[in-house]
Amino acid sequence: MNGTNFRMPARRWATVATAAALAAGPATLAGAGSAHARTDQGRASAVVLRTGLDVSLLNKTVDVPLAVSLNEVQAPQSAEKTALSAQLDGVNGGQPFSVLSADVATAKATVSATQAEGYTNLAHVRLHVPGLPLLSLIEVDAVTSKATCEAGKAPVATSHLPGAVTVLGKRVTVTAGGPTEVQVPGVGSVRLDLSKTSTTSRTAAATALQLKVSVNPLKLNVADVEGTVTLARATCEAPSPSPSPSSAPDVKPQGAPVEEGLAETGGSSMTPYVAGGAVLLLAVGGGAVITARRRRG
Repeated sequence: MNGTNFRMPARRWATVATAAALAAGPATLAGAGSAHARTDQGRASAVVLRTGLDVSLLNKTVDVPLAVSLNEVQAPQSAEKTALSAQLDGVNGGQPFSVLSADVATAKATVSATQAEGYTNLAHVRLHVPGLPLLSLIEVDAVTSKATCEAGKAPVATSHLPGAVTVLGKRVTVTAGGPTEVQVPGVGSVRLDLSKTSTTSRTAAATALQLKVSVNPLKLNVADVEGTVTLARATCEAPSPSPSPSSAPDVKPQGAPVEEGLAETGGSSMTPYVAGGAVLLLAVGGGAVITARRRRG
């Protein structure tokens, strides 16, 4: 088969190439603009209990880090946990030791396209440490923490602890004005910080109770406990606001009236594309003329 049957006439080929060059520029710009239309996800976390305690047993001959977390969840993958107890092994003569028990212990982290939220809720909480198996370190009737971060709005962090709490057997009224120190002779001391909250332009964090613990019952050095305990913490980070989609350049049909002011400025928004097409047309046209002359020669 003769290949020349598929050869496009030079003049027609040049016209098609020029049209393609004129159309390519605006299309490329439109694609580049839409590439920026994306949104960063928000984040959220919640935890019922987190401990950072150092437990020394038998006159400090055995040191056991007590790092326990209960119902700790994180998002973007929204999650919820509701376990009601946390236990520790290795500090109670080989028997499991109950660190925390509660009637309600919920931690939830949720993220959507416009909002991130962390939430914790506890009811009838009893927290124990080694060396005090029968006496609660702290008892709380109810406590909640919530951190909400919505795109384009100020984040909000709140903690709520109604009524009093019981610390080392003592009924204590805790205020948000500052830390509360509880000392029990022969047992130890606990310092409580209530409803600690913080916010920035896009983040929020709320902690219902933070305890600094120093316990050594009767100074017997059977179990010396030092460290911190956090109850009901929630955090969030807002999603980035969705940017407005970029609009494609206004492409006018070929042969449309010349824009006003073209004589004054010497060009318009289509000038780069017209110039590029003209250069391509000249190159293709020149090649076609040379080919035609060779054939006639």
